[in-house]
Amino acid sequence: MTTRLSPTALILALACASPAFPKDGGKWVVGMSQCNLGEPWRVQMNADIRREAAAHPELELIFKDAQNDTLRQRAQIEEFVNSGVDLLIVSPKEAAPLTPPVAEAYRRGVPVIVLDRRVLGSDYTEFIGANNRMIGKAAGAWAVGRLAELPAVRKGARARVVELEGLMTSIPAQDRGAGFHEALKGAPVDIVYTADMKWLEPQARMEMESALSVQPQIDLVFAHNDPGAHGAYLAAQAAGRERDIIFVGIDALAQEGQVYVRQGVLAATFEYPTGGREAVEDALKILRRESVPKEVTLRSRVFTPDNVASGGEWLK
Repeated sequence: MTTRLSPTALILALACASPAFPKDGGKWVVGMSQCNLGEPWRVQMNADIRREAAAHPELELIFKDAQNDTLRQRAQIEEFVNSGVDLLIVSPKEAAPLTPPVAEAYRRGVPVIVLDRRVLGSDYTEFIGANNRMIGKAAGAWAVGRLAELPAVRKGARARVVELEGLMTSIPAQDRGAGFHEALKGAPVDIVYTADMKWLEPQARMEMESALSVQPQIDLVFAHNDPGAHGAYLAAQAAGRERDIIFVGIDALAQEGQVYVRQGVLAATFEYPTGGREAVEDALKILRRESVPKEVTLRSRVFTPDNVASGGEWLK
């Protein structure tokens, strides 16, 4: 005897069999590999992922924190793959060492969204991040314009800049530095001190103390993130020199960089969006077997005392 389904029951049966739903009425399991939670920006990324995923009960998220340890992150990615997760989101500490486990997961059929920091090659499903080189170049152009207003520079002197780099084995730090240096070409600006502060505020403060001890004049500090800029400010404040220096950072979290601008600590901060919301949105598309672009470039804004109250100004 043949059982005939009503139109409503037929639609439900087809829906349950569709790739747009997890198997057997369960949940899709998504593994999130975060390189560290020592940076406020990364804590915000995880929060943005959780917030967006909360609206989708068909998702189960499992977070792992590599605690700034590349070997630990490699092992955690392998654990995710071996446990059978449906999709991976990876924000790698370093490009080269994390490329093999990401590529292996991808080759084994696990979709991988690489978030924020790139890996090498193209063995991943999608990369989501802002254009770090463009942001660094915008920060450099802003710095050149601001330094040109200094009385000494107007009289022909060259401005003196300290650059506090992020972890230079990571692609964002390399790109931010390259963009910044590109913008400074031909300008009356010298970078008189450079140090890798590894994205960490205490390290930045220590490096700035060293810079202050050997550089009697510093006009501007460019840090590759806002914690670095804030650490530099605290070091200069302790030395009684903060009023003579312009501080510029990147990240522009509402509760961090934008607050520093409002307080007069930073003269500018350039937004680096976390991409957490976009990662969850595209993870769902991938799991539903919908197409996603290979590269997603997020937009950025600059926040200064003149525009922070109105939401900043979009970079072009």
